[in-house]
Amino acid sequence: MVIVPIVYPAGRLRAPAVPAEVRDDRTEFEPMSDEQVSLRPVVEGDLPLLERFSTDPEAVGPFGWQGWADPGRWRREWTESGFLGDTGGQLLVVRGADVLGFVAWRKIVTSRTSYCWNVGINLFPEVRGQGFGTRAQLLLVRYLFAHTQVARVEAATEVDNVAEQRALEKVGFTPEGVARAYLFRAGRWRDVVFYSLLRDELPLEEEESTPTL
Repeated sequence: MVIVPIVYPAGRLRAPAVPAEVRDDRTEFEPMSDEQVSLRPVVEGDLPLLERFSTDPEAVGPFGWQGWADPGRWRREWTESGFLGDTGGQLLVVRGADVLGFVAWRKIVTSRTSYCWNVGINLFPEVRGQGFGTRAQLLLVRYLFAHTQVARVEAATEVDNVAEQRALEKVGFTPEGVARAYLFRAGRWRDVVFYSLLRDELPLEEEESTPTL
């Protein structure tokens, strides 16, 4: 079977409608949102969009592309857990009915009795550079602190990915240092910057003044 990447006009990434025969209770939820973007779970009709991240280098972006990958993994993982598990998960970033990309988190075990979350994001190229990534990552951090007892959320990005570094710092993350030759991409090892945000460093939503993004 040939996988054809789905390409949408700039700024209009609309998830396919979920057929009645495949709808389930995961289509009924209250998305976590602010004035710009929302986070919501993935439903089956979203899977063709997510497959772009395995078949379309431009969708992943220059810092995320690590070669062709099995697009079927998205459906397998969704069927198994809905991308919501004890060791990590994924939520879609949406604006109204338009799917902008996804955020993800995974458990980092730090000792026998403790762990933190490592978070990441990937937006479609048509919607990057408009502040949506900053808002989405802020919503994700709030979600993780609200629903899990971790004290720390961390993130890492390549030293050349200045846009993501700025987004993390706007959310409130603090740079902790550079790990040399940490990630292999496009034929060579890359340095990455590690960031962290602690629970008591994130203002409660009602205490936070609206940032300019």
